[in-house]
Amino acid sequence: MAHYRDRSSQVATALAPRTTAVIGALLLTGCATSLSPGPAPQATAVPATALPASIPAQDLVGRWGLAAYHKEEDRSRTEAAARGQCKQPYNISRGPRGGVIMHLPDQPQPTELSLKGGPDGKNYIGPGEGPAGGARDREVVAFDGRVLITRFIDPEVSGRYGASIYVRWGAETVPSANKGGAKKASGKG
Repeated sequence: MAHYRDRSSQVATALAPRTTAVIGALLLTGCATSLSPGPAPQATAVPATALPASIPAQDLVGRWGLAAYHKEEDRSRTEAAARGQCKQPYNISRGPRGGVIMHLPDQPQPTELSLKGGPDGKNYIGPGEGPAGGARDREVVAFDGRVLITRFIDPEVSGRYGASIYVRWGAETVPSANKGGAKKASGKG
């Protein structure tokens, strides 16, 4: 039996440093885990303050010739084509909540859309819910009171529809390009 005790104490003595190291590592891991702050606290969602668009909704109300293009080099030709559509104008009217009545992509019925200002300084037209520049919005690429150019944010929709160019029909009062004041447009669309 003494031989057995000597042998087991030799094994215990040989394993002691390894066992101690393993137990120590486990204890440190346990300590590190229990001392860690855990998952980061979720930031409370603060509703983004909607920025006003620099284009008032009433500036888009009216009758417009409408056409679309995919390549920038086709823009001037497409503007002329939109001007020719004034005989069958696309009507943008004022919505009951202060937006504009226009079509969403692939929707046969027009709906009220909001004009939104983005933190990037751009203007967007889209459903009232959600931040400016959302997937269902369109960016206002250019607007001078006489010509409005928009492009859908969603790449798939933009790929199908291209950039829409609206040319105002008739001699209506329109804002100046930079000041927001009013000026008279001359001639028909």
